Amino acid sequence: MSKVRLGVNIDHVATVRNARGETYPSPLRAALKAQKSKADSITIHLREDRRHINDNDLKLIKSKLKIPLNLEIAATKEMLRIALKNKPSFICIVPEKRKEITTEGGLNLNYNKKFLREIINKLKKNKSRVSLFIEPSLKDIKRSKYLNADCVEIHTGKFCNLVNENKNYKKELNKIRSSVLLGNSLGLEVHAGHGLTYKSAKILSKISGIKEFNIGHFLIGESIFQGLANTIKQFKKIIN
Repeated sequence: MSKVRLGVNIDHVATVRNARGETYPSPLRAALKAQKSKADSITIHLREDRRHINDNDLKLIKSKLKIPLNLEIAATKEMLRIALKNKPSFICIVPEKRKEITTEGGLNLNYNKKFLREIINKLKKNKSRVSLFIEPSLKDIKRSKYLNADCVEIHTGKFCNLVNENKNYKKELNKIRSSVLLGNSLGLEVHAGHGLTYKSAKILSKISGIKEFNIGHFLIGESIFQGLANTIKQFKKIIN
């Protein structure tokens, strides 16, 4: 059985750097450290307002990284142009609102379907694996297949919040489990991401069929106390 992959999101290394307008801590250094620590891929979200990762980070990390780079982008013409130019191994199309603190939910796959399908096909022709960031919804799994995505990444934020608050998460867990099952049956690779901690990742790791976990905020925060290499090691142990 193949091992479940861990993607390490380093956006918030850039957040700390930008808080003082300095050149440190370096997202590139974090990416290379994560690579050395056996991360399977590096995730960065190039937001339209460049609030953390910027264009130069993308260029530098892409040029130095030997493991796949997973670029998260909004479904816009500007981001399509950037993605086509930089050719990251993986691309995840995510919803984006200017004033949100973090991504608040999955993509609305009913909105501008023609443009979304066009983006996906152009990125795939450019040799990038394309994933859609969606809610744990059977309708959205089916729509993702129709739109010709390679993968879906299930938004686990609601589930993780319930776990963190010690509330009943069974209903949300069942939604995720059903979505994984349907996604796999349709030939989509299924990933999970958003808000994951050691505890919530451990619960989700029991679901067979999730091929990749993408984890950022908690992982980077925990690495302040445990070190990046130790935190990655712990997550890899949990998900496998």
